[in-house]
Amino acid sequence: QGTVTQATSKSTGVTLNKSAGQITMNNAALAGATAVSFTLTNSLISTNDLLILNVGAGATAVAYTVYTSSTGTGSAVITLRNMTAATSYSEAVVINFALIHCQ
Repeated sequence: QGTVTQATSKSTGVTLNKSAGQITMNNAALAGATAVSFTLTNSLISTNDLLILNVGAGATAVAYTVYTSSTGTGSAVITLRNMTAATSYSEAVVINFALIHCQ
């Protein structure tokens, strides 16, 4: 496992070459009913892999959903969506991830 923190915004890409870990997002505001995506660069990821994600610490309960938008050789695009209708949150959301190799 490993950890990494976004430097400047919620859309800033991060690099973590581990099969599992935590990504601490920047605490910039995310408006209600909006989503933001960033790239996780990870040399262990291949196009056929499965990236399991969940929202961990630092987040208002049931306010967010997180998913993998795409995977490619060496990277994945992760999207965090604020599910509330009108509430903007400025939270350093922690995303837990685990990589499963499918081939």
